[in-house]
Amino acid sequence: MKPIYYYIIALTGFFGLFALLMLWNTVLAPSGRLPVALVLLIAVTPLLLPMRGLLDRKPRSCAWAAYVSLIYFLHGTAEAYANADERLYAVLEVMLSLMLFFGSAFYVRMAARQN
Repeated sequence: MKPIYYYIIALTGFFGLFALLMLWNTVLAPSGRLPVALVLLIAVTPLLLPMRGLLDRKPRSCAWAAYVSLIYFLHGTAEAYANADERLYAVLEVMLSLMLFFGSAFYVRMAARQN
């Protein structure tokens, strides 16, 4: 398979995860205990760190995006276990984080093989 396909999977996971976190914390189930801005800052900031390099297809940034996605995998599994009301969102977070992880990891691996 060509590296571009893995890159598209990684981007789908990345932007899907970004959109899910924005919607989940603002529209779908906002936190009643913490300010929405604070929750968004904590939830979305790690995704923004490797974003520029990911969009430029830099292998190092893609690898970091894979590592960052593991944070969202852990959060999604914990939420799916602990919060039955938001289990659907948590499972979606797990799926998107896995798309980002495997897409990024395989993109870096396949791109390195081509060069």
